[in-house]
Amino acid sequence: MKKLILSTLLAGSLAFAANAQEFNKWSLEATAGFNKPMAPLTAGFISPTLNLGHADLGVRYMFNEKFGAKLDYGFGSFQELKDTKAFDTKYFRLNLQGVANVGRIMNFESFSSKLGMLFHMGGGIGVVNPEMNRFNDFNDRVYTMIFGLTPQVKLTEKIALVGDISTVLNGRQTITFDGSSAILPSTMANPSTNNGFYGPNATWWTGTLGLNIYLGKQTQHADWFIAANKYATKEELATQINGIKDMLKDSDADGVPDYLDKEPNTPSGARVSPSGTTLDSDGDGTPDHLDKCPFQPGAAASNGCPVEVSRNEVDYLRKAINDGYVNVYYAFDSSKPLAYSISAAQYISNFLKRNPGTSVEVKGYADELGSEDYNIKLSESRAKAVYDLIIASGVDASRVSYKGYGEDTSVDKSSADARQMARRASFEVK
Repeated sequence: MKKLILSTLLAGSLAFAANAQEFNKWSLEATAGFNKPMAPLTAGFISPTLNLGHADLGVRYMFNEKFGAKLDYGFGSFQELKDTKAFDTKYFRLNLQGVANVGRIMNFESFSSKLGMLFHMGGGIGVVNPEMNRFNDFNDRVYTMIFGLTPQVKLTEKIALVGDISTVLNGRQTITFDGSSAILPSTMANPSTNNGFYGPNATWWTGTLGLNIYLGKQTQHADWFIAANKYATKEELATQINGIKDMLKDSDADGVPDYLDKEPNTPSGARVSPSGTTLDSDGDGTPDHLDKCPFQPGAAASNGCPVEVSRNEVDYLRKAINDGYVNVYYAFDSSKPLAYSISAAQYISNFLKRNPGTSVEVKGYADELGSEDYNIKLSESRAKAVYDLIIASGVDASRVSYKGYGEDTSVDKSSADARQMARRASFEVK
């Protein structure tokens, strides 16, 4: 129980420490480099594999160290390969994109703290504007879809060198990149069904090199924030653990830690409730651990027993036991009796020894959490544990039986206190 509480509180402390850490989220991006129009191009028009003539400008915001979004503007021009048909086509695009920090997702920090990778994908609008050939005065308005990878090298905490390779698809493009022809697929050659608009029918790519400039007051940007850095130092961890250990002290050794114990100074061997208070089952003012007759009111002078013992003592105690006033309790998913309730088994043992004509059944129960089959087995293990205690105290095994009854459905399973009461072994005097 203490280990479970310690683990929970420690995890909560570390989670708070992690959330208290922050990183910069905004960045500005600028790159320039090459482009390549793949298709459509009119026959005889060829573009160089690496055409120098593209630039990107963008602003990015990271929601956390793994995911973000950016708005970027790309522009440039397509031109012909030397000694081929000439063309000069200007273009621009504006895209809103989602960004995934592949470096943090795939733990690049395991081999380098200065290498990163971003994946981006999104959509937007654009214009293709030929300045030569047949459609030299036409602005072809398109929609764009883009995806790409951006390798990173951290230069300082505020600047990173980046490269980028992106593929762009233009939708509804109606002229070729060279400006010489209209796009008219053979499948749409019928003028009555051709409105001049098609899906993502144009493809081009860019390869650029540039810088990311990180904005903000924090030391690190989300691109380079490593989750491992969130954990507390050894000194902070030691302080937290010592504080939790102090809180879990059990000064009176009754099985209930001090921070839950409403009576932290109960004497050794006292039978206590789950809140650590001394039990007085018959309410006669003599606590159970001092009361020779814990279920019969009596004077303190006679050790809690009535001056004259009633003839029907057996019936009185039988009723108290059978009505569920004597129970052994268990922690969640455990068949080991809680220390404060083991004395209940001792009372049953004493009762059997004083009344040799009686026998008892130990009845195990579980709460309603978990599967029914599992709870049957758990309840039987709980009953068997108490059975073993009674037999070990010197009671003949022929006078004691045990059985698991599974889930106690009579309690409110949404209440933690009620579920604790369900995790028990009760007794029935035969």
